[in-house]
Amino acid sequence: MKNVTLRQLKVFEAVANHLSFSRAAEELHLTQPAVSMQVQALAEQAGVPLFEQLGKKIYLTSAGEELLRHVRRIAQQLREAGDALAAIRGAKGGRLTLGVVSTAKYFAPRLLVAFRKLHPEAELHLGVFNREALVHQLADNQIDLAIMGAPPNDFETVSSVFADHPHVIIAAADHPLASRKRMDPADLVNEPFLIRESGSGTRGAMERFFAGYGVQLANTIEMGSNETIKQAVMAGMGLSFISEHTIGLELAAGRLVRLPVAGTPVMRQWYVVHRADKQLLPMTTAFLDFMRSEGPRLTVEQAPIVPVAVAQAKKVRRPAI
Repeated sequence: MKNVTLRQLKVFEAVANHLSFSRAAEELHLTQPAVSMQVQALAEQAGVPLFEQLGKKIYLTSAGEELLRHVRRIAQQLREAGDALAAIRGAKGGRLTLGVVSTAKYFAPRLLVAFRKLHPEAELHLGVFNREALVHQLADNQIDLAIMGAPPNDFETVSSVFADHPHVIIAAADHPLASRKRMDPADLVNEPFLIRESGSGTRGAMERFFAGYGVQLANTIEMGSNETIKQAVMAGMGLSFISEHTIGLELAAGRLVRLPVAGTPVMRQWYVVHRADKQLLPMTTAFLDFMRSEGPRLTVEQAPIVPVAVAQAKKVRRPAI
């Protein structure tokens, strides 16, 4: 692929992102025939089809998926080069692309707000993913830094612990177990449990916790988000093993309670992670320094509960007709 141009790669990435030639043309302000021509020229250079059409939809071929991974890395490297040159020129600002696991979305906005006060010129981008998707983002160099639990093992990274991450078992405030003073994990074996999807860091921590006590939960219901789980627990569907960072408002409002189960809270750690071969530009380094100094405090802070005043409806006397 000696004669490939950056324009062809940019067009290919847009089509791959949208899986649509027309939407890619709109994004790039090109005509659809121009987009098709660029992709066709790239496919000829590659020597294999990059897309296949089934019905009215197009899909990436295996060759297209492989090329897309490389194109995204090239695009990220070009952005890093631009930031590095701007730093050399003494220009202000810089981009920081931060990816976080879904559980971290409860405190990540506080981190970015506080960081922006120190660096108002920063261009900040935040993405929220499940663990599997976040690992892919990190592996493909789509993000500068990741906030997550245990760092991935399938490629080399640099990671730093910045805060504890406690997990607890919760129930609705009116659940029969809510009044218990102490219980063992074995006491919960027949309770319905609302659990995160396979591959989730919370799911893995829960499975390790109960396995350590020789407990196999008999009744589990899988749900894809902490918000759904919290609503289901408050509705009385069952118990859950969940990050304590996600339940501050519900605890304060008396909607949920922590159960005093032996061995809890299960303490994990929060890490900030980047690829080992990542070139750390000034804004990335500034955020790492910020996380070391302010991360522990901002991670555990909870938003205050603000009572909502409910106005009483006034009776309106209607004139007689």
